[in-house]
Amino acid sequence: MSASIDVLNPARPKRVLLVASNPAVSPVTGWPVGFWWAELVHPWWAFTERGYEVTIASPDGGPLTADSWSDPRDESGYSAHDLLSLGFISSPEHAALVQDTPALADVDLDAHDAIMLVGGQAPMVTFVDDERVHTALAAFHDSGRAAAAICHATCVLLKARSATGELLVAGRTWTGFANSEEDFADEYVGQRIQPFRIEDEGRALPGTNMIVASRFKSHAIRDGNLITGQQQYSGAAAAQLVIEALGV
Repeated sequence: MSASIDVLNPARPKRVLLVASNPAVSPVTGWPVGFWWAELVHPWWAFTERGYEVTIASPDGGPLTADSWSDPRDESGYSAHDLLSLGFISSPEHAALVQDTPALADVDLDAHDAIMLVGGQAPMVTFVDDERVHTALAAFHDSGRAAAAICHATCVLLKARSATGELLVAGRTWTGFANSEEDFADEYVGQRIQPFRIEDEGRALPGTNMIVASRFKSHAIRDGNLITGQQQYSGAAAAQLVIEALGV
């Protein structure tokens, strides 16, 4: 994969850290929640196709569980179109990557060139107030490395701050799961799902520019080294912006 060669250091491929949520229970619905398959698999594919090394980690480490609706095999059929995730899940070698993840504290952040926070329903419970996740994202942001989050993982940006105490999104344009998408999901299941809405909270923050595009259309934004994707259809686009930021 010659396209992945770093001309400044050809012996070392670029390294990306994907951080996915440990399983949780929604305080609103009482349902088990986890990460979203497409938001892990599609970026993973984009990075590995480029020749990057990818580490999949989680705050606590150990086995991860995906939101059931993100599984193409789920009887709901909600993600039946996601053949890329189906292939990943069906491969024992690849499925094993989420069966025993390293804890974030055990990962050498300095050895990675970029970080991406994976969305799903669980980050709204687990990431939003987890200082370990905030600190990791800020470490990449403050050092000038690519710092990315997609879908509901962008909830971290409502609170994560740099070493100066300023919000990471201060003076930045960014995106996250839209109200129109929350409306669709709530209607689909017949009740409110999330404890808060990222678009509402993001637009209420002073000194930042939170924007969204059409419902469930690929939409990713790069503002400096901060990269965000709107929802599950934006993971590959966000990954491409990370690749552009890395320049190799």
